[in-house]
Amino acid sequence: MKYASLDVIHDEHRALAAMLSGLRTLVSAIEAGRLQPDFELMASMIEYIDKVPEKVHHPKEDAYLFALLRLRSDEALPIIEHLEQEHRQGDARIVALRAALNTWRQGGAAGLADFQAVLKTYVEHEWQHMNMEERMIFPLAKKHLTADDWAAIDAAFLANDNPWQGAAGEYAALFSRIVNIAPAPVGLGG
Repeated sequence: MKYASLDVIHDEHRALAAMLSGLRTLVSAIEAGRLQPDFELMASMIEYIDKVPEKVHHPKEDAYLFALLRLRSDEALPIIEHLEQEHRQGDARIVALRAALNTWRQGGAAGLADFQAVLKTYVEHEWQHMNMEERMIFPLAKKHLTADDWAAIDAAFLANDNPWQGAAGEYAALFSRIVNIAPAPVGLGG
């Protein structure tokens, strides 16, 4: 059986991982003195993290994948509850990341260490979260969900209003803008 929605989730995880890795790489280059801080670029990267995973990706997981798996697998319940709790904390974690960036922007070099600490915590959390979904939820979903469940989940994740595609491709445009202005090795910019 083909699991189109799991492919979409995995692709969205890879895009988020690329953004987080790029942000971490930029900050490391700034710390090493190879780059000057580009606060607008970093704010755009955080905006992407907020808009795509927090506002599109996680709500769809909760409303479709997790909701249907909750009905089919008692084994999945504690994992789903843990992941949903992390989803509910997403806005607060983004606020902390933005606040740390603004503190750095306003306070100068002294704010770099605090931003790095907040970013490190955010990145580690997201890696653990994505790994839990892919290593624990995906196999349980494949085992317990029905063909009708998959049809509903796939329809949600492949919907025509996908923000990555068509006229509403605002997130693809944001990702592209970031890649085009970020310096190598993160992006294509100068």
